[in-house]
Amino acid sequence: MKVLVETSARHVHVTQEALEALFGAGYQLTVKKELSQPGQFASNERVTVVGPKRELANVSILGPCRKANQVELSLTDARSIGIAAPVRESGDIAGSAGCKLIGPAGEVEIAEGVIAAKRHIHMTPADAAAAGVADKDNVKVAVEGNGRSLVFDDVVIRVSENFATAMHIDTDESNAAGGPTSGEIIR
Repeated sequence: MKVLVETSARHVHVTQEALEALFGAGYQLTVKKELSQPGQFASNERVTVVGPKRELANVSILGPCRKANQVELSLTDARSIGIAAPVRESGDIAGSAGCKLIGPAGEVEIAEGVIAAKRHIHMTPADAAAAGVADKDNVKVAVEGNGRSLVFDDVVIRVSENFATAMHIDTDESNAAGGPTSGEIIR
């Protein structure tokens, strides 16, 4: 089965409480661009992510607000700012590294939440059934991009009625594969 492959650049998910600490009381995210996953968007709001060694400025906040703060970096980004980010599925932040977020109205220290997102494929139930996969299965995906074709192993399947079918890889993975835009699930 062929799937859309999207590169997920560094970004931050915040709680409403953190958003207000960073941007001011009552603040709401504003939509810059709708993302492929229904209801998700890149906002106009940006923050600085601060680690022990240095900082990353102008990092996008994705919306809507979530129940927990999460910073998704490539392993290269994380190492460059001095953070040992574990490779995890989104939402699995227990015991991960923390950092400081700086916005125009204030800053927030998060005790945990910095991860390198595990490569994954969001799938609708119908597409998962057609591909013969189930939620939490691990597959391989063959991609071709600009003369650097490769096979990604250990790609987790995430199935929900709320998803649109698309594979997400980070910038390190995308660069290694020459910026692929499609892939084929192989077993």
